[in-house]
Amino acid sequence: MGKTKKQNAPWYFLVLLILAGESVFILPFVLARVFRPTVLESFRLDNTELGLCFSIYGMVAVISYLFGGPLADRFPPRKLIATGLWMTAAGGMLYATFPGFNTLQILYGYWGFTTIFLCWAPMIKATRIWGGSASQGKAFGFLDGGRGLVGALFGAMGVFIFSLFLNIDLAEPSPAENREAFRYVILVSAGVVSVVGILVWVFMKLDPKQEKAIVLERISIPQIKQVMRLPAVWLLMVIILCAYVGYKITDVFSLYAQDVMRYDQVESAQVGMLLLFIRPVIGVLIGILADRTQITFWLFVSFVVSFFGAILFASGIISDTSTLLFFISIMVVATGVYAARSLYFAVMERGRIPLVLTGTAVGLISLVGYTPDIFAGPAMGVLLDRSPGEAGHQDVFWMLAFFSLLGGIAALVYHRLYRKVEV
Repeated sequence: MGKTKKQNAPWYFLVLLILAGESVFILPFVLARVFRPTVLESFRLDNTELGLCFSIYGMVAVISYLFGGPLADRFPPRKLIATGLWMTAAGGMLYATFPGFNTLQILYGYWGFTTIFLCWAPMIKATRIWGGSASQGKAFGFLDGGRGLVGALFGAMGVFIFSLFLNIDLAEPSPAENREAFRYVILVSAGVVSVVGILVWVFMKLDPKQEKAIVLERISIPQIKQVMRLPAVWLLMVIILCAYVGYKITDVFSLYAQDVMRYDQVESAQVGMLLLFIRPVIGVLIGILADRTQITFWLFVSFVVSFFGAILFASGIISDTSTLLFFISIMVVATGVYAARSLYFAVMERGRIPLVLTGTAVGLISLVGYTPDIFAGPAMGVLLDRSPGEAGHQDVFWMLAFFSLLGGIAALVYHRLYRKVEV
């Protein structure tokens, strides 16, 4: 029951999953990651207030993980994902009006529902289906790497549109000019997300017999208990929590470029965009490598790399005159964080979690694993606002070091339990 059959979904099925899996997060997260200084200025927010918006998203998301997981075991992935994309794009129309702080919090709560309740567990389950029994590392590595590439392309498109509509000396644009240029970035992004929803609805179809085999008529209490008895589920809660803290912390790199390296807003956005281009390379390479060796071992290694990268930033040795060291350190942190993100669901197969109950398992795991959506944003905001400049950023990276250490311990335990393939 714990094994999936040989990969039998077409190649474009994964391509559509990649497009949908990143597009749905463009409006709530990717734009804020690439354009963080611009978002703070345009919406008249400080770091703590932006963190609180992410926290509202996270609180809604936690409930959505719990109930959206079983939903993914009841309905075909295509219908749920397409609906989530259209509803998320609709929220972009409100986002483009630059609402006040209170309305923005409501919008982020709405996005917590549309992106997670409708899209998250179906995406993970559909990826397991594509990977089959022999290519889970490749499936999830390609998924996360491909999502990174899609995010990078969105970021590049956003920076291009932003620069195009400024149409003035980019070093000294006014807040009003920044806001108007960013409005076009939001509107174009929302339009693309809507188109991806149409593509998913029309083309991401499975064979009727296969679709019936992965859908349950109902989810029973004994099935939920069966999932909760698996050690892999409890370990993945800790592993994903720690890895996701690292992923959230990558949001501050564009702000670090502005605060510490003294870059302007366009240059800072380009640093955020660089991260998006690193992610697909790491995802693809680690996915291929993991399938050929020990996938659980590489999950552990990813936390080790993330820990040492965090120490480089937390130590304070990076300054506005050490440009090369700055980019090397970004590479180290990004390698660890993105490798962990690519692999943590890929080890579900090794942990003997039944395919047909993937949605339920993902819901339970994510209930704990994605709580950083609640606390990471406010925590980073408080640390950055309490100690403006380099000191606040050092505190944030000490936070990353702690969670990388904890995640590495959990990943090592997982490796020791499941490194041998069940025959």
